[in-house]
Amino acid sequence: MKVLVLNGPNLATLGRREPEIYGSATLAELEALLGDRAKTMGIEVQCLQSNHEGGLIDAIENAAASVDAIVINPGALSHYSLALADALRGSGKPVIEVHISNVFARQPERHRMVTAAAAKGVISGLGFDGYLAALAYLSGRSPNA
Repeated sequence: MKVLVLNGPNLATLGRREPEIYGSATLAELEALLGDRAKTMGIEVQCLQSNHEGGLIDAIENAAASVDAIVINPGALSHYSLALADALRGSGKPVIEVHISNVFARQPERHRMVTAAAAKGVISGLGFDGYLAALAYLSGRSPNA
């Protein structure tokens, strides 16, 4: 199984951006964690981060034929990007949306997630464990396996 893991705007600053919300671990640490856990599940992960909506859409379109599923943290694009939602739907792949923080415990404008409608499920507020849970779900395993 091959999974495309996408991280949207501002997620490259993990570890230094609002650590009280996002924690102190970096994007590189997240990607290493995902790579290590994915190997134990027989999954190959391809990670990409972009601050640009079009970059994420291009990645989805370019990888759709070669991946089995998509895990995405669209960041703030989740709240308004119909174009990103359309690309996720158009991929024809199962999509799990992940948010490090609990978006529903934050500002009201973060409660609406247009990209979530294109996802099979949404995991919010579990930190990096949300990504691991997404991989576990996609592999058909228990998150604790």
